[in-house]
Amino acid sequence: MGVGRSQHQLSKALALKIAIIAHFRYAIAEPFAGGLEMHTHLLAKSLRNRGHDVTLFASLKSDQDLGLEAICEETSLLQTGLAEAGDVTFFREHHAYLRLMTMLQERSFDVVHNNSLHYLPLTMAATLRAPTVTTLHTPPFCWLESGVRLGRQANTIVAVSQATADMWRGVAHVDGVIPNGIELDLFPFSPRAAATPYLVWYGRIVPEKGLHLAIDAARACGLPLKFAGPRSDPRYFDAEIAPRLEDGVDYVGHLAHRELAQLIGGARAAICTPCWEEPYGLVVAEAVATGTPVAAFRRGGIPEILDETCGALAEPGDVASLVEAIRRALSLDRAACRRRAERYCDARTMVDAYERLYRDLIEVRAAVAERPAGGVAYAVSA
Repeated sequence: MGVGRSQHQLSKALALKIAIIAHFRYAIAEPFAGGLEMHTHLLAKSLRNRGHDVTLFASLKSDQDLGLEAICEETSLLQTGLAEAGDVTFFREHHAYLRLMTMLQERSFDVVHNNSLHYLPLTMAATLRAPTVTTLHTPPFCWLESGVRLGRQANTIVAVSQATADMWRGVAHVDGVIPNGIELDLFPFSPRAAATPYLVWYGRIVPEKGLHLAIDAARACGLPLKFAGPRSDPRYFDAEIAPRLEDGVDYVGHLAHRELAQLIGGARAAICTPCWEEPYGLVVAEAVATGTPVAAFRRGGIPEILDETCGALAEPGDVASLVEAIRRALSLDRAACRRRAERYCDARTMVDAYERLYRDLIEVRAAVAERPAGGVAYAVSA
């Protein structure tokens, strides 16, 4: 009994009170709009499962089981078709984040983790009592870049891949790299593909994800393609995807985790076709976790995930190169793909790294607070 009480007390002593600021554009709930939403959900759930007191500040339809405090409705207006939707979204997000950051000034947390793409959590971090971690999930763009420049001194900044850190090098120093991870149990190993062969593509159906190139490459290979994901850009879908929906090209909808894992695990190979510098590539990690090898464009963080045992890289935007990469991927060993995921893509490794970073920052904040005026500050690195 004494040992049990001691362990319980130790667990409570080590528990942290953590605020996670989400991207407000979409709900943090299944089926996920994209990798950022999935990552935020996984991080919040994992930290709560480890005994931490987590509050997720997100949009209204987000998962209630994550300690949700809803700040606003989803700010995406893609479905409205309004020409001014961009301006409406901008002001909705601005006022929602301003309201949140003002409220956080009066709240008590051990650490604040900014997982959004907005400038205000960065620029207002200096007004908070707790240290702030900001994770960079994208290449630089104007508003986020301004937030990083203005809020650099008040934030510990990490990137989801070395490629993303390199992209931000001209803007600000990145303190460290913590690669994204996936919950391996949700993408179980499939030692054999489905009896009827097919290729798979999945993700947000938007121009920068390049689905039209995947369809062209699959057709050139002579293999059927099944694709899944939200139709986030209806105009792109109507102009580039709908005309390609012929025999052998099958849109299966926007799937939740279980159905998606089954779809991926049954494929002979997965295709990843980013037309931008993909910051990490969660779809690549998920595919190799099921044992499905990947053919992908050599962009952003994807080469950090794939090696010669689990995938083949193609020249960006080049369909002929992608066809050759698919053919190479088809010959790869599925068990080797799973081993790569276990070594590099396990969410437990990611959450371990964030926990260490949180505790380091809290210790530094406490040590600085105890120093007399003019004391030497600590340098923190992830």
